[in-house]
Amino acid sequence: MRKLGFGCMRLPHIGDKPDLEQFTRMSDRFLTEGFNYFDTATVYGDSETMLRRCLMARHPRESYILTNKLTDNLFQKEADLPGVFMKQLETCGVAYFDYYLLHALNADNYQKFTECNAFKFIRELKADGTAKHIGISFHDKAAILEQILLEHPEIEVVQIQFNYADYLSPSIESKACYDVCRKHLKPVIVMEPVRGGALVNLPGEAKAVFDQLNGGSYASYAIRYAASFEGVMTVLSGMSTIEQMEDNLSYMKDFHPFSQIEYAAVEKVVDVLNKQNTIACTACKYCVPGCPMNIDIPALLNCLNNKKLHKDWISNFYYGVHTKEGGKASDCISCGKCEKTCPQHLPVQAYLKEAAEVFETKAER
Repeated sequence: MRKLGFGCMRLPHIGDKPDLEQFTRMSDRFLTEGFNYFDTATVYGDSETMLRRCLMARHPRESYILTNKLTDNLFQKEADLPGVFMKQLETCGVAYFDYYLLHALNADNYQKFTECNAFKFIRELKADGTAKHIGISFHDKAAILEQILLEHPEIEVVQIQFNYADYLSPSIESKACYDVCRKHLKPVIVMEPVRGGALVNLPGEAKAVFDQLNGGSYASYAIRYAASFEGVMTVLSGMSTIEQMEDNLSYMKDFHPFSQIEYAAVEKVVDVLNKQNTIACTACKYCVPGCPMNIDIPALLNCLNNKKLHKDWISNFYYGVHTKEGGKASDCISCGKCEKTCPQHLPVQAYLKEAAEVFETKAER
């Protein structure tokens, strides 16, 4: 398997509608260049349907590898699991998934997955061939991952957040989680290699470090960094334009691991980022569906990050765009649902209060 996977959470769009034509071109191009790993989930909006139309309906089943996931908000009891899985197969238009993952495991929902016998369920899927391989995607501390893998050695692969900015992060623990996977000999699927786009939209000082290497996009350094680690099976890139795909293909079809010079450059970039004091939101949007005030939290936190980094008027403009039909930061009622679901364990309520102060004061309007 080649080390670039197509993460289908952030699809190409025209306005607020998925761009079927561009996604079809991207899927075809991906396969033509010898890549075949596609990652989806029911909670990724139109992702499953778009994949069925662009990929499954047009290419032989054996020509691609398809991963789907069981998210905890899709079921309430054990009896719900077969129906959820069969609906996913039907929506995707396939008879089996190559990989089926228990989605976004953490200390809180691990109990629910256990009580509903979800681990037993996916073992049965593997036994009957409707899931060729089983695993988990994970968002929590390394100690929790250690516990899960000790209690469930049947898990074959682990998907973790892994990038150079979060490698030594005390909240994400990318390195520590990676080390647990290596200890248990589990292949690693990397998600968020560019940290939701933050490692492409770098501050000027960080860009200058990479520019001195005379070659490669900022995304290329982030993705190649993750792909260079031993045991990494594939690195998911959430490509949302054909241009992003062409860039990724240009350096991943003939993949070269990181050099010592590049590792040294990354260390300098991390030092720059650590001085920025920005918010480590990856725009996964897990916090959005449960917000009673309809606040697009990732969008507002991104506006706040951009304001801190660039100090420009356009951050204010986009804050207005994202609050035109949704809640403002000041609408937060401090229910705490966002912080409970945040994979990054961020103090979201405090950040929303800061965003309200920055963007909603009279001086900023």
